[in-house]
Amino acid sequence: MWLFVFFDLPVTSKAERKRATDFRKGLLREGCTMLQFSVYAIHCASEEQAVARRNRVRAALPPWGHVRMLTVTDRQFSRMHVYLGKKKAEPETPPDQMMLF
Repeated sequence: MWLFVFFDLPVTSKAERKRATDFRKGLLREGCTMLQFSVYAIHCASEEQAVARRNRVRAALPPWGHVRMLTVTDRQFSRMHVYLGKKKAEPETPPDQMMLF
């Protein structure tokens, strides 16, 4: 299963830019992959793991902005159409084994 994090955070002041950058860095530390600038995804081995990751992301939310999280199955994720320019590309593949931190 994959957990997607979509966000639109204000960056009109220096403090807001710092909070947005800290949020993105936190997603990367959590193991997320940046699919687009404000779209991150991470593979979760189970629903329980997805809930735990969702809770950690929720704990790091900045005070302003819009954040959405969505879980999709591996099968749904593999049916995604990805284009780099006009060339079709394959979506990311789930890790072969569980990652230990």
